[in-house]
Amino acid sequence: MALTFTELEAITKVYFKADNKKAVDIYFNTSFLLDRLMNKKKGIFDRPAGGLNIRAGLKYDGAEGGFYSRSSTLSSNDKVNINAAYFDWKHAYSNATLYRVDELQNAGEYAEVSLALDKVETAQETLTKILANQVYSQVADGAEEINGLGSVCLNGTSVAYGHIVPTDLVASDTSTPWAAVNTTAAAGISLAVIRTLASSAKVNDGAKGKPNLGVMPEALFNQISAILQTQQRFTEDKDTVNAGFTNLVFEGKILAADDYCPTGHLYLINENYLGFAIHKDGFLVRTAWADLTPTGIAAKSMKIFWDGNMICTRRKAHAAQTSLT
Repeated sequence: MALTFTELEAITKVYFKADNKKAVDIYFNTSFLLDRLMNKKKGIFDRPAGGLNIRAGLKYDGAEGGFYSRSSTLSSNDKVNINAAYFDWKHAYSNATLYRVDELQNAGEYAEVSLALDKVETAQETLTKILANQVYSQVADGAEEINGLGSVCLNGTSVAYGHIVPTDLVASDTSTPWAAVNTTAAAGISLAVIRTLASSAKVNDGAKGKPNLGVMPEALFNQISAILQTQQRFTEDKDTVNAGFTNLVFEGKILAADDYCPTGHLYLINENYLGFAIHKDGFLVRTAWADLTPTGIAAKSMKIFWDGNMICTRRKAHAAQTSLT
């Protein structure tokens, strides 16, 4: 006999709570960057309650100030030095459906429970792939997909990001601090390439002034790993190792491979200015199992939802290089 809706709900709740909520780890155990930013919350991690879009405050110019003497007139003008980027809400989902025919073919309590949990796990893995791929997406504002690292680092100066066209945001020194930082020059991956790219994303000499994280495909990571191991000039970040991801720490930056990072790409990130904003009611939440019979389908269905976007508060603090081998 097929599981009742009450039984399905009970089984699903137990699944997500059992073994210290290991089921939730399924969402994050295949992508280094997804795990670090969304699960471990190492960068910006906001939980807005709503709104038409997600507001991220920016600072791009200094206030009035300087040296003065007894006879000087001090300016009281409030220089406009704070703007805001507005990121659209992005919505992702995955679906688990139990067809009555399949339930009948998997008769017996153990088989029915296993079938239900297999459907739930498959839905989780599907949503994981969707999110992990989109972390690196390069899309314009208004697209359905996440504004990923490609949007942060690779879009041109005429393409709006966070609803700001880079050439519309000009600092007092005439620079455009909202322009993407990147190079597309073909090169072989090396320590010099990483250093040069990191310098291009430097915002100051302080502890938070340079990128502290680098992600790349495994092929590039293996080459860097070989160089550093030969020179014995690296350590490992234990938290990253404990999460199951191979990494090296070089000159203050955690370098790691991510299977979802595009071929030939290297991204250097300053986590102080990048992360996720996820709706307070949209962080991998699931619906109750519903009856599809009224729609003409003999089945039960459940959906998992994610609502948010990747956000950035200082675009020049991150950089990308493509065409690496």
